[in-house]
Amino acid sequence: MSFKTITYQTIALAGIAQATYLVQQLATTGKADKNVIQASLGSLLALDPENPVDIYGGLSGVKLGLEQLQMQFKTHSVPNPEVARYAASLVFLETGFSANQAMLKTVRDKLKVAQAQSEHFGLMHENVIANLADIYHSTISTMSPRIMVNGDQTYLSSPDVINKIRALLLSGIRSAMLWKQCGGSRWRFIFFRQKIRTEIDFLLAELGEEKTAS
Repeated sequence: MSFKTITYQTIALAGIAQATYLVQQLATTGKADKNVIQASLGSLLALDPENPVDIYGGLSGVKLGLEQLQMQFKTHSVPNPEVARYAASLVFLETGFSANQAMLKTVRDKLKVAQAQSEHFGLMHENVIANLADIYHSTISTMSPRIMVNGDQTYLSSPDVINKIRALLLSGIRSAMLWKQCGGSRWRFIFFRQKIRTEIDFLLAELGEEKTAS
């Protein structure tokens, strides 16, 4: 079965939007929804998923990302320039990362260790998040241009917040890779904007029906 569908491309975009929005929340307020962070970080440990939705633990795992995309697609202006900058930077860095076979192997090997660690401590344990943060810091963060996160220095000087931000940026790279693997591209984003917008509305409506049914 081909994963190069508008549905999976939209889900991958939602993964990027969600990770970057969470980064902004943490940088400016020092907190973000723990369950949503868990869904984003969980994508890093889904190393051999059956389909793209499984990466986020189901469609509900990217609900916040879909909502952020829906807001962005309602206007031709950029409602949240900071988040858009983070997202564009992640997509750009992913290209260089995917071309670096040695770094790809290093990250995958380290993620296997983090996967085993999370099975022992739990994904949201501070040691696991610190490990994921270190993977980003020692690999992706060494590439140019580095992503400069803006926010309140009170929170940006907190090791706990910084670790979450770095781990989420790594999850954003994961979603950017998925976007490409599912056939996404800059031109597709530009020319299929209306199709993506329609798919966002459809997926959010599906989530609304699931909530009503339950």
